[in-house]
Amino acid sequence: MELFNLFIKAVFVENMVFAFFLGMCSYLAVSKKVSTAVGMGSAVIFVLAITLPVNFLLEQYVLKPGALSWLGSEFADVDLSFLSFIMFIAVIASMVQLVEMVVEKFSPALYASLGVFLPLIAVNCAILGGSLFMQNKNFGNVGEALVYGLGSGLGWLMAIVALAAIREKVRYSHVPAPLRGLGITFIITGLMGIAFMGFMGIKL
Repeated sequence: MELFNLFIKAVFVENMVFAFFLGMCSYLAVSKKVSTAVGMGSAVIFVLAITLPVNFLLEQYVLKPGALSWLGSEFADVDLSFLSFIMFIAVIASMVQLVEMVVEKFSPALYASLGVFLPLIAVNCAILGGSLFMQNKNFGNVGEALVYGLGSGLGWLMAIVALAAIREKVRYSHVPAPLRGLGITFIITGLMGIAFMGFMGIKL
């Protein structure tokens, strides 16, 4: 039940886009078509689902104060927490490289449509934000980190696909010239963010 609550909270209440406005660069740039939005969102889910458990284990057994005690009593006082940012980013970059190779191999069309934004997942603040939130929440086990990663990724996927679907419809609507393009997109994103604030009333 706790894992289910954590998952729902990550998807709706603490949505990476609408609650924290993380990952906005690729969110705005790759949301012109639903097909590319689904591909990008799926890649983000995969990267979050892999990197959060790995970073959790990395923190528990390498980085946090006393984490290296399993090597011997002489390592009990070692504190490598100052390396958290560097190590988290290294893990994220490795996973993104793996995703890039898989997408290029099995879906060249999606790889071409995502363009430079696929490797930019490595510097997507939603990915690093997930790891830092995981660190801040002090999860008790790797399962919680995995569920939180899946929920956060699914929330990001929902946000970008919803915006892409709306932008495809808006293309055939009469939008005042000054608001066409990013202008109306910012307005839509703001309204969606206000709508998602309603989920904050959910008691979990």
